[in-house]
Amino acid sequence: MLTPVVNDAFAFGRIAAANALSDIYAMGGEPWSAMNVAFFPPALAEDDPEGLLTSILRGGLDAMNEAGAVLAGGHTVQDEELKYGLAVTGVIDPEHLARNDGLRPGQVLLLTKPLGTGVLSTAVKAGWDGAAASEANLVRWCGRLNSVGGTVIRELRLSAATDITGFGLGGHALEMALASHVCVRLVATALPLLPRALEYARDGLIPAGSHRNRTHCACRTRTAQAVDEALESLAFDAQTSGGLLLAVPPDQVEAARALLLGGGDLAAVVGEVLPPRPDGIALLLE
Repeated sequence: MLTPVVNDAFAFGRIAAANALSDIYAMGGEPWSAMNVAFFPPALAEDDPEGLLTSILRGGLDAMNEAGAVLAGGHTVQDEELKYGLAVTGVIDPEHLARNDGLRPGQVLLLTKPLGTGVLSTAVKAGWDGAAASEANLVRWCGRLNSVGGTVIRELRLSAATDITGFGLGGHALEMALASHVCVRLVATALPLLPRALEYARDGLIPAGSHRNRTHCACRTRTAQAVDEALESLAFDAQTSGGLLLAVPPDQVEAARALLLGGGDLAAVVGEVLPPRPDGIALLLE
């Protein structure tokens, strides 16, 4: 479930649907069916001359159609705050699925979308300089399905992956590291960023959720002194419909990158999986 991250109703509907569908792709599955779940303010439910509700649902259906999922109805609730999302069912081969606890030392970490959606969304809501271009970048990347990454998981039979959403890259990477009993190293300068994300972060346009992510992860994270503070914040930026973080064996990295780039995704090498550390640190940002 999401509250609007962009001003365009159709784009918001598509982004919210893409965000929900990502959980299926992150395991290597394929979406099968989906149900709309929508919360509408009473005034909007009674009088919607601009057709905002219709546009939101059309945007969600557009993403579902691209994913090949069947819309199987839905549920609406009157609420003071507008929210929309999907309950999604997918199909997967249980013998070959990517898990949060599947990291192994030596694996290379690939990221399929740039970071900074939380910061850009804050700038858009604030009407900051460059807000229109930033909203266009949110529409482009947040509305993009993670289907290509899901195909890579299936074809290469990757053991571990996750989609990057509310906990940010750092939070999700730490979650995987703890579940897998390993240490994850992220290279700060290798992190792909949306245009103006670093500039906005330096302006202080960092959402509260991103601050909470960084604080929550601090006790199991070590950040090198040379890492720019704004860049560290972006590593924990709360993402909406972010990319997939794929753990790839070294001998499959080029094959994975070719599949991702060929499908229009990013294929940024952002880190690696290391053996567990005796000091309990499970995430290095260097």
